Amino acid sequence: MGEDKGLVLIVEDEASIVDLERLYLTNAGFGVHTETDGARALAAVSRLHPAAIVLDIGIPGVDGLELCRVLRARGDWTPVVFVTARDDEVDRILGLELGADDYLTKPFSPRELVARVRALIRRSTVSARPELRRIGDVRLDPVRRRVDVADRRVELTATEFDLLEHLMSQPGRVFTREQLLSSVWGVADYSSSRTVDVHVAQLRVKLGDASDLIRTVRGVGYSAAEQDG
Repeated sequence: MGEDKGLVLIVEDEASIVDLERLYLTNAGFGVHTETDGARALAAVSRLHPAAIVLDIGIPGVDGLELCRVLRARGDWTPVVFVTARDDEVDRILGLELGADDYLTKPFSPRELVARVRALIRRSTVSARPELRRIGDVRLDPVRRRVDVADRRVELTATEFDLLEHLMSQPGRVFTREQLLSSVWGVADYSSSRTVDVHVAQLRVKLGDASDLIRTVRGVGYSAAEQDG
């Protein structure tokens, strides 16, 4: 379980929620640092380099969406789990487009939060699998967790990287949304399958001219194109 340890930054202004999140994350073996507003949280990220961030959208000052936008704009891809009371599809998609890796809506199980954080940290660490994957102009390096399209570096979140790697691991195989949720996100809540569609859409945007690598199989799910030849 040592690979799961790391410092988690909680950014939340409701004391009761902070206490609950801190209790469960600490009991799971994580270090915890808390901040109650966005400006202080940004400073804490630079100072502490957390392994993951649990980020409430409705914090005072710089809100969670803007905080995530600033982090990604400056090249910081620390895994982010958004937590919010707003169960709104617009907020959900906007958060993921800004580079969040996962999303929980209040009220939520603190055990579920721990499971999501643990999975994100595990996925964001260096992979032990050495093989490079290449399809067309897309080159994926699982050890360096790097993706290049031709000679262009593509910046991906931990979840986007793992989704692309999973698809590229078996070119031509069609994965259902439920299979992708189970394998990539490690969850069995298939009511959130829309999350897969959002991440695929973001991957296509980032891949640019190589976006046709990811193919939609209507009514089923997604696959990676098979290598020519």
